[in-house]
Amino acid sequence: MLIKKITSYYLLTFNYTLLTLSIFIKKSMPRFKLILEFDGSKFKGWQFQKDLPTVMGKLQDACKEVFSADDFELYGSGRTDTGVHALYQVAHLDIKTSIPLHNIKIKLNDALPSAINILKAEKASPDFHARYDAVARSYVYQISKRRTAFGKDYVWWIKDDLDIKAMADVTPLFLGMKDYKSFGIQEKKGESTKVELISLKIFEIDDSILIHIVGSHFLWRMVRRIVGVLVEVGRGRMSAEDIQSFFWEKSEIPAKFTAPPSGLYLERVYYKGDEISDEPKWLVNVQ
Repeated sequence: MLIKKITSYYLLTFNYTLLTLSIFIKKSMPRFKLILEFDGSKFKGWQFQKDLPTVMGKLQDACKEVFSADDFELYGSGRTDTGVHALYQVAHLDIKTSIPLHNIKIKLNDALPSAINILKAEKASPDFHARYDAVARSYVYQISKRRTAFGKDYVWWIKDDLDIKAMADVTPLFLGMKDYKSFGIQEKKGESTKVELISLKIFEIDDSILIHIVGSHFLWRMVRRIVGVLVEVGRGRMSAEDIQSFFWEKSEIPAKFTAPPSGLYLERVYYKGDEISDEPKWLVNVQ
């Protein structure tokens, strides 16, 4: 019995030592910050899913090919749904490599499908975290007022005439720290549904309507449901009072008007020291 106890103790100590060593090795790995853009119509979202094409999955495959290694860790600033695009997604990569920094972007892009493009690869602090260090995020949603041969996967074509002024008039109702329980889905049980919306503006250029939104973070499908509700206001089917009621108590109505993913773009991820813009820096102009 004593021998079994001693053996068990040493096995436990050995396993703990291995775990500690593993954590130390991972922490000692160089950390890289990757900034990338992607065409979401080609993927089942950002997050890795076995046997399904995802942005993270393709990036992991590229890392394995370029660095000839399986021992690395990759984290994104957040998830995107199937069909949602990104102009500026951020990820951090922990990996040991002898490849010069200026070649990492080139080699990764050579290994990635054309629908994913690394814009920048740079060294990051070991403490930098793509998701938890983000202080704000911005999205832009593109609506087309006419049928377009080029935009099915990249805009939402709305046949109805929208009252843009009415839509703009209700945007202040969304601003500030509010409970978005009617607009989003919790990724984890018990997760807070309170979100601070910093800016919400609507732009009209030629046959394009652009909805630009900046917030501390966003719940799953929250942006698409805000857009859907704004469109219903533009159609004259929803009022300011309806929107206010969605914040007073949980409602399933916004979910019924969830905008399609095709027009949604993750525009920017902001970190401490970045200047947050309340205007879009990118447009796909449908003339």
